Amino acid sequence: MKVTVVGAGNVGATVANVLAAKNFCSEVVLIDVKEGLSEGKAMDIMQTAHMLNFDTTVVGATSPLDAPDYSATAGSDVVVITSGIPRKPGMSREDLIGVNAKIVKGVVDQALKHSPNAIFIIISNPMDAMTYLTLKDSKLPRNRVLGQGGMLDSSRFRYFLSRALQKAGYPATPTDIDGTVIGGHSDKTMVPLTSIATYRGIPVKDLLSDELLSEAVEQTKVGGATLTKLLGTSAWYAPGAAAAAMVEAIALDAKKLIPCCVYLDGEYGEKDLCIGVPVILGKNGLEKIVEYKLEGDEKAKFDESVKAARDTNSKLGDALK
Repeated sequence: MKVTVVGAGNVGATVANVLAAKNFCSEVVLIDVKEGLSEGKAMDIMQTAHMLNFDTTVVGATSPLDAPDYSATAGSDVVVITSGIPRKPGMSREDLIGVNAKIVKGVVDQALKHSPNAIFIIISNPMDAMTYLTLKDSKLPRNRVLGQGGMLDSSRFRYFLSRALQKAGYPATPTDIDGTVIGGHSDKTMVPLTSIATYRGIPVKDLLSDELLSEAVEQTKVGGATLTKLLGTSAWYAPGAAAAAMVEAIALDAKKLIPCCVYLDGEYGEKDLCIGVPVILGKNGLEKIVEYKLEGDEKAKFDESVKAARDTNSKLGDALK
């Protein structure tokens, strides 16, 4: 398994580091436009190999903006795209659409020249729109274009639910929680599914007050913005680990149920849209979309999320041509 990670910033370097430590890849290529950045971070990661006991080879490569060179990525099975400008405090993910659309489109075109059979995982924001752009521009089958958002948002949901449960007197940790977030990867439109969230099999709605449950939901929705305010830029540990977990499910043909941004073609009653839903991930990328039965408030919020995603896609403009 050869994996390319495009963008050697905080998120990209974390993806490469986690992939190396998990030790299921033969090679991870970290590539960036800034000369020396990928090479330096790859060398730093490789110098942990003995201490962390992994055999993965991590290499760095520079691809200048004025003369793109993706030759080092040739033959990649999976390409993870983190390229683009990150959020700053006060910015929404949607604020990044103009700049990042051009960057992501160029990266996909270059990566496909050298790895025509690769599965793509998109992290760049606004992620749902960038996933849609990648699918439309590349004309790849939908099983090979995935967006990383639901995995991250669901992990944040589990964290905030565990904190709520602790307040309610239960010794919960995030690993005790099963919680899923669907919909757009956006502060305003993601949909944490409280109806099916459980603590060791017990519905959390039976254990938490409405106030605590609502608090966990709202904290999840602004989880990224909260970290951006604290850090001064977008988070990287959890986003990087989430992408690495998706790569692992593909590499090991794990058939894991993971919420991802994928193209809908009739599922959930929607078409021509990329948005977060539960999917089975395996060696072919997207292997099956699982349709939850959404009712009441959750159905209404998912419909709102779909509308917002379509509105964002409409701003892609010339990038789709």
